[in-house]
Amino acid sequence: MPARPSDHPTEAEMEVLTILWASGPSTVRAVHEKLNAERGFGYTTTLKVMQIMLEKGLVKRDDSERSHLYTAAVKPEATRRSMVKTFMDRVFGGSAHDLVLAALGSGKIDAAELQKINELISEAKKTRRK
Repeated sequence: MPARPSDHPTEAEMEVLTILWASGPSTVRAVHEKLNAERGFGYTTTLKVMQIMLEKGLVKRDDSERSHLYTAAVKPEATRRSMVKTFMDRVFGGSAHDLVLAALGSGKIDAAELQKINELISEAKKTRRK
C-alpha cells in the first residue's frame, strides 16, 4: 500500500522533486543526468530513489510509453510548509517566533529578503483582522 504523500522526503528525494518541479515530467535518465552532475549518483541509485518515492506517493509514473515518465505528486509550497511545520515543532517547540529569530540571526538575509518578510508580516496582520 502506498504511503501518504505527506511523508516528508529525504534529502535525495527533495533533490529529485526539485528537478521534477523545474523540469516537469521526466524520465529516470533525465533526472539521473541532473543528479549525477550535482552529486555523482549512479543510475541505479537514482532509479531506486524514484521507486521509493513512487511507493511513498511523492511521484507518479506514466508507464504508457517505453520510457516511463515521472511527475511530482506533491506541490512545492505544500511540501515546504509541511516540512517547516515539522521542523518548527521538533526544534522550536512549535514557536514561529523562535524559528524566525533563529533565521534572522543567521546573518544570511539581505535587504530584499527583509523587505519581503515585512510585506508578508503586514499581509498576515491584515488577514488576522478580518
